[in-house]
Amino acid sequence: MKTAVVAIPEERIARAIWIMRGLRVMLDADLAELYDVPTKALNQAVKRNAARFPEDFMFQLSSEEAQALRSQTVTLDTIGRDTSRGANVKYRPYVFTEQGVAMLSSVLRSERAVAVNIEIMRTFVKLREWLSTNQELARKLDELERTIASHDQAIAGVLDAIRQLMNPPPEPKKRPIGFR
Repeated sequence: MKTAVVAIPEERIARAIWIMRGLRVMLDADLAELYDVPTKALNQAVKRNAARFPEDFMFQLSSEEAQALRSQTVTLDTIGRDTSRGANVKYRPYVFTEQGVAMLSSVLRSERAVAVNIEIMRTFVKLREWLSTNQELARKLDELERTIASHDQAIAGVLDAIRQLMNPPPEPKKRPIGFR
């Protein structure tokens, strides 16, 4: 089966990956945009295949999480239209973990879904590699910091010794001349 070539910048996919409940996830709206389907259609396809999406593949955000997410991203544009409509999120979004995103391609069954999924999986892998590289870098920085701290103590000791040598020695006590 030949998959369609889809040109989605890796940065676009990486910006759509969030950390929720300690997991890297993607929002249903972002995935629907990438797959070029309405969010409602994506969620309906998922609900028709609910057995394929356990809690560790997909979950719905709580009201607080949805509100926090909304405060981080301006999701609704009220400029130039009636602000009474569309001012509030009607449904709490669903988010998909890496495994849930992989399962989506089997549910959506389109060439574009397969091609987009491949790009998303590659981005997740690169993100994981990048994070492990950064963790290694952080470990090396911690080690360097400890080494510098021990060197700082040694240098402080050397500087104290030099300061003591710079001070003139105390004059010896002179014995009084004469008899007592």
